[in-house]
Amino acid sequence: MPMQTDRESWLAALRASVPCVEPSQALALQAQGALLIDVREDGERAAGSPAGALGLSRGYLELRIEALEPDRHRPLLALCGSGTRSLLAAETLQRLGYRSVHSVDGGFERWKAEGLPVTRGGLDADAAERYARQLRLPQIGEAGQAQLGRARVALLGAGGLGSPAALYLAAAGIGHITLIDDDRVERSNLHRQVVHAEARVGMLKTESARMTLAALNPRVHIDTRAERLQAANVESLLAGHDVVIDGADNFAARYLLAAASRQLGLPLVYGAVERFSGQISVFDPRRAESPCYRCLFPELPAAADAPNCSEAGVLGVLPGIVGLLQATETIKLLLDAGTPLVGRLLSFDALEMRFRETRLSRDPECPGCGPQAVSAGYADTDGACAT
Repeated sequence: MPMQTDRESWLAALRASVPCVEPSQALALQAQGALLIDVREDGERAAGSPAGALGLSRGYLELRIEALEPDRHRPLLALCGSGTRSLLAAETLQRLGYRSVHSVDGGFERWKAEGLPVTRGGLDADAAERYARQLRLPQIGEAGQAQLGRARVALLGAGGLGSPAALYLAAAGIGHITLIDDDRVERSNLHRQVVHAEARVGMLKTESARMTLAALNPRVHIDTRAERLQAANVESLLAGHDVVIDGADNFAARYLLAAASRQLGLPLVYGAVERFSGQISVFDPRRAESPCYRCLFPELPAAADAPNCSEAGVLGVLPGIVGLLQATETIKLLLDAGTPLVGRLLSFDALEMRFRETRLSRDPECPGCGPQAVSAGYADTDGACAT
């Protein structure tokens, strides 16, 4: 007879110390008050989990279980994919002092094969705790939070507007954020570009922002594209996203964004700042009544009419206000909640502390979306400035 391998001996020792139950027995114990814990990773649970199970990855078990279930006498059932990780999880729970712990034999694969109840796409314990206040909102709830987790947002510019927008979108649980910016952090950026830090001066803005966002919410996937937006790459950078945020304050980039977002059918959340004033709107080609960016600015302004930001200056907190409004509009669009700023231009005067709303209708003569508009592809032009 061949000798047992080290792995087989290890599993045999675990099974000797951890009692196992069949999935049907686990379901019966759950009905009697036992807590079923799905210890698989977040991505594994996204496709489904046993109905009523608490999602808590094995790596977080020791850190979170005592807060989630302080009663050491409550029966606990650990379940994984096939029944191995759950043995380790059950052993950990025993070490933590839980008196009645079982591992579910065969894991989730056997649970499904036996036709036991499954919940699709439920939130795990980390998400339930992290987004607890947001989940209380009837406009969001678990379904809305899961929707945000599946969303993909492209953000052009990791600067003054992009910083607050990215921070709050990551905090809200947007599943995938693509940062597009080829610039590097400068000390003069820091008074308004709050996603960066003194120690990162000289670093690519996309990488600096990624570090901050990952520290804030490690659940969010951050894709960095250290590229300058151009006619040759604009569609490839934006394709596959749900919403595009204009955080560039660059007329050349805006005209490219306007054309590409319209071509791809993506809503564009526009924001701009200068000195003590800012403005925001939403251009959504999915809505027949929505104007486009060129209804507001039909032609690229002359350089004299668009002074460089370093010349005109900007109040440091102003991009924060406008960027937060952009993040708010983005979340509303993703959830289809409330009334977006489609057909409305919201202007803000920081010196007077006053908001003003202007009706923005579709221009029948618009070179971008009018009946006579003809798409001639994309063209590169000289930019003005970046926030």
